[in-house]
Amino acid sequence: MLSPFRALRYDASAGSLVDLVAPPYDVIGPDEREELAARSPYNVVHLTLPESPESAADALRGWRAAGILREEEPALWWVEQTYTGPDGVRRTREGIAGGIEATPYSEGEVLPHERTHEGPKEGRLKLLRATETQLEPIFLLYDGDPPVSRPESEPELDVDDGSVHTRAWRLPAQEVEVPGPLLIADGHHRYETAVAFRNEHPEAARMFVVLVSMRSPGLEIFPTHRVAPDLEHEPDAMMTSNWDHDALAIYQRGNFFRVDSTDELDAREVDRYASEFEYTPNAQEAIEAVDSGLYEAAFLVRAPTVAQVAEFAKRGETMPQKSTFFYPKLTSGLLLFPL
Repeated sequence: MLSPFRALRYDASAGSLVDLVAPPYDVIGPDEREELAARSPYNVVHLTLPESPESAADALRGWRAAGILREEEPALWWVEQTYTGPDGVRRTREGIAGGIEATPYSEGEVLPHERTHEGPKEGRLKLLRATETQLEPIFLLYDGDPPVSRPESEPELDVDDGSVHTRAWRLPAQEVEVPGPLLIADGHHRYETAVAFRNEHPEAARMFVVLVSMRSPGLEIFPTHRVAPDLEHEPDAMMTSNWDHDALAIYQRGNFFRVDSTDELDAREVDRYASEFEYTPNAQEAIEAVDSGLYEAAFLVRAPTVAQVAEFAKRGETMPQKSTFFYPKLTSGLLLFPL
C-alpha cells in the first residue's frame, strides 16, 4: 500500500531549484559534491553528504526554523523525468512518490537484486538517526498499470539540470494499492537502513519511495560495460567485422569478437575471464581504454531486461556487481520525508 506523506520541500525563498537539487549521494564524487555545495548554502548535498550526521541535523533544523524548508499537507506526488539515454533515445519515465512499509526481505513484500555492503549502510543509518528524515527516495518497480494518473495542471516542481528534466505534481491524499512484490531498482542500502531504523524505532514504519511501473514506456535498463587490465582466461570467441550487439562482445587488439555464451547474464559470463574491472556505461570509452594500451580487453555487455531482473529477485538470487544501470537516477532535494 502506498501512503501519502507530509513532504518537506524548499520554499521559494531558498532560491532556484536547479541550485538546490542533486543526484543521489552514492553517485556524487568529491569534486561534484564541492561544486553542488558551492551553488547554494541550502543545496541538498549539505544534508545527503554532510561533514557529519550532526551537521546535517543542525542544518535541517535551521532550514525548517527559517522557512527554507516547509512542511506540506499529506499527499502523494506524480514524478516525471524526461531524459536522453546513453543510446541517444529520448524517453519519459513516470512514477508515484509516497510511503510504503519498511519490511525485511524475508517477508517477501520487497525484493532486492543486488548485494549490499556494511560500510554504506552504517553511514546512512547514522545520518537517519541524526536527522530523523529520509532525505532521498528509493526507486521501486511494480508489475501493473498506474493506479492514478498525472494531473492536467502545471507541475508544482519543475527543474532541468541539463541532462534530466524532472517535474512533480501533487496528488490527492489517498492510499493506493499496487501489485506486489515490489522490486528495488535503486537504493538497496537505503532500504535496508530504513528497516534497521524501524527495528530501533517501531513507530518509523514507513519509508520514502518512488514507484515506477514495469510497463512504463520510459523505463529502461542500460548496459554497464567492463574493461579488464588483464585477462586470466581467454574466451572462446569468433572475430567479427564490427560490434555484434546481439551477443556478448569483446574488443581486443583492435578487433571485435563475439562470445556465444550460454549464461543468461553477460555480466556473470564476463567474471569467468577476469577478476579486476573498470566500469563504464559508455561503449566508446571502453573501446578507447583498450586502444590506449592500458587495458587488455573491453567486454561490451547486453543489459538484462526488467523481466530478467524480476525473475532473479523472485528466485532469491543476487546479480553480479553493476549488472543493472537504471538511468536516470531520481533527483534528490525535490521532496524530503520526515519521520
